[in-house]
Amino acid sequence: MADKQLSEPSFWFQRLSKTTLRALHLLGICGVGGGVLLGVAKGEWQHYWLLAMLSGSMLMGWEIWRDWRWLIQLKGVLTLVKLALLALFIPLPEYKAALFISILLLSVLVSHGPAGLRHYSIWHRRQLHSRKEIKG
Repeated sequence: MADKQLSEPSFWFQRLSKTTLRALHLLGICGVGGGVLLGVAKGEWQHYWLLAMLSGSMLMGWEIWRDWRWLIQLKGVLTLVKLALLALFIPLPEYKAALFISILLLSVLVSHGPAGLRHYSIWHRRQLHSRKEIKG
């Protein structure tokens, strides 16, 4: 994406869109967490799983589209690690609760960790500041 100034309406549209996606993602994660941690039958929380996966994929796509360097910054790398842990639900179903808790803790680190950590590039071995960061 070229570096250009966003108009006020465009900024607010993007900001509210990303905030809405994040809220939907958190709702999905809460539903999945309840199901996994309380041992509820999968059919009872499967729609939350779908919501979490769709909204998470959209948020990830948003970040990659905005700046591909997200993939080599710790915030992107740790998101990919979370997906790898999520994939372990299939071969290690008896560890779903522990895996879910690990994913949740990594999520807090990615979302609320210091900028120097989140923006650190594993390729460049230094911080890379993203273009046009739209919080949400």
